[in-house]
Amino acid sequence: QEWLVESGGGSVQAGGSLRLSCAASANITSAWCMAWFRQAPGKGREAVARIRNTLHTRYYSDSVEGRFIISRDSANVYLQMNRLSPEDSALYYCAAARSCGRPWMSPQGYDVWGQGTQVTVSL
Repeated sequence: QEWLVESGGGSVQAGGSLRLSCAASANITSAWCMAWFRQAPGKGREAVARIRNTLHTRYYSDSVEGRFIISRDSANVYLQMNRLSPEDSALYYCAAARSCGRPWMSPQGYDVWGQGTQVTVSL
C-alpha cells in the first residue's frame, strides 16, 4: 500500500523560511505526479505546487509563485517556502497522483495523501 509522510512544519516569524519534506513509499515511483496542498481553518484544501515526473515540470498557485519551490528526488518531495506571511499558515499536505493528466489544482486528482504538517507564521 502506498503512503506519504510529511515533516518539517513548525512556527516561524513573517519573512522567514521553512522547508517541508514528504517521504513516499517505494511503490510511489518517479512516474507519479507529486503535489503540495494546504488547508487553513474554515477553508477548503488549496493547491500550492505540483511537480511532474521525469521532466520535473513545476506548477505553482498565484499566491506562492516566486516564494515557494517544489523539488523531488527518488524518494522524497520537498517544498522550500520563503518570505512566509501569516496568510501561509495552514496544515500542509503532500499528495501523489498516478496520472499526471488530471487538473493539478483539484484534490480529486490525487490518489494518496499524507497526514499533514502544520505551518504557523506569526507577525
